Amino acid sequence: MSFDDIIDRHGTHSVKWDMMEQIYGVPADDGIPMWVADMDFRAADCVQNAVQKMRDHGVYGYYGDDTAYRDAICWWMKERHGWTVDPAAIFTTHGLVNGTAMCVDTFTQPGDGVVLTTPVYHAFAKVIKANNRRVIECDLVNDDGRYEMDFDAWDAQMDGSARMFVLCSPHNPGGRVWTRAELEGVADFCRRHDLILVSDEIHHDLVYPGHTHIPMALIDGIADRLVMMSATTKTFNIAGCHSGNVIIPDTALREKFAARMMGLGLSPNSFGLFMAEAAYSPEGAAWVDDLMAYLDGNRRLFDAGVNAIPGLKSTDLEATYLAWVDFGGTGMSREEFTRRVEKDARIAVNHGPTFGSGGDDFLRFNLATPRPLVEQAVERLQKAFADLQ
Repeated sequence: MSFDDIIDRHGTHSVKWDMMEQIYGVPADDGIPMWVADMDFRAADCVQNAVQKMRDHGVYGYYGDDTAYRDAICWWMKERHGWTVDPAAIFTTHGLVNGTAMCVDTFTQPGDGVVLTTPVYHAFAKVIKANNRRVIECDLVNDDGRYEMDFDAWDAQMDGSARMFVLCSPHNPGGRVWTRAELEGVADFCRRHDLILVSDEIHHDLVYPGHTHIPMALIDGIADRLVMMSATTKTFNIAGCHSGNVIIPDTALREKFAARMMGLGLSPNSFGLFMAEAAYSPEGAAWVDDLMAYLDGNRRLFDAGVNAIPGLKSTDLEATYLAWVDFGGTGMSREEFTRRVEKDARIAVNHGPTFGSGGDDFLRFNLATPRPLVEQAVERLQKAFADLQ
């Protein structure tokens, strides 16, 4: 397929495109939506063929015998990530925001603290607070655009009230692929403070050349307190199917989670299962490889154009398609640089403060769109900040 094809998503109930003007005031007719983290590319043919096969059959009844679905997940994790998954450890949730909320509900109590390494994906804090738990922000250290973990500082913050640590791996919005040493440090931290570790690895397939994602499940000594989360949705641009996997190695934790799932009457929709099974295949793997080569080109183009503007710095992404741009060097207020991006450049973006502590000087840009739109966005940004050049 050609990732350069511009597909008109207006009027398709797309949050990203159809809600842009209402939420950001960016005009629908010529605005560029670079906020919601879905891609403007059609899904892989293997996924579309699976949906077409369902359509041709025409009967959409209850899904049964998920052996092939579980086998596909196990094949993908072993083939692409070197991780051997027990099929019995897999739960399917209504996406991974739902998966996070389920973990918070199952493994903590109202009033408990949940650790987030901020700035980090904004939905984590939302579901933690909605469940009447407390967010404990453990700041990442921004070392000249590269985020690092500071376990000594985090240790000093712990007062015994925390019960869970939610790790974003690879990191959104900072784009880090955590090293083995860093992951071992997280495991040690969770053991020291008796925390359940929820590792959201939804971006694990979206890693750039020169970097290798290590599943948290491959770190020694953490299995008894580990919950892994992964999904086809981000990788294959099928977020609308709202399907994610919570994978729990430990039997006791697994039984507790299963009981909560049963108590809430949760079960997956058949479309998500058929699409995931089709995606996790050799055909799907080839599509992802092509996608990453294309996204790498977008990333390089965007970074070169943005970093040429004095005062702006685009984080050097190791993973994800979400550029994290620091406007602190402009000396402008957050309101001023945001106004220039949204009003002058007519680009809708995610605001840094929604990601928690450390996000004030940042905006997040979604680069998973046809390259002509990325080029256009760079040109608009350079024009909007022309007085700095």
